[in-house]
Amino acid sequence: MGEVVVVGRHPDDRLARSPVLLRTSFAEGELPAVRRRLEQVARGCGLTPDEAYDWVIAVNELMANAIRHGGGAGALRVWRDGDLYCEVGDRGTGFAAGPYLAPRARPMPSPHGGMGLWIAQRMTGEMWIESGPSGTVVRIRTPLPAPERPFA
Repeated sequence: MGEVVVVGRHPDDRLARSPVLLRTSFAEGELPAVRRRLEQVARGCGLTPDEAYDWVIAVNELMANAIRHGGGAGALRVWRDGDLYCEVGDRGTGFAAGPYLAPRARPMPSPHGGMGLWIAQRMTGEMWIESGPSGTVVRIRTPLPAPERPFA
């Protein structure tokens, strides 16, 4: 379902200037409260309960990766610009995103993880990754239903 693209900056940075629906930092132990807020945002944007569940799982995987691999904490930003966008950033040492980019078979779980990006990629419409020595930013886009138009 998802497409992964590596970019230096998002190809359309006007998205980053759209009104923010949720902005918060997080650390271990805080994810349940953040997930509840994410669910409210998703439902408020018109996602069905199942779609909202999938989106929250995808974002949770990104947050868990930030905690586990990115220095123990992260920052989350959610906005709407036609579709629903979420960005999770951390201050870790970065990673080589290449092996995670191409569509691939389900990875084998390991003691070090290995499934978070794969799960997030499949539960969203599109994913971008920017990673380097000062941290990682993962941005996902999830299509929203078109607003209903009244009959003329």
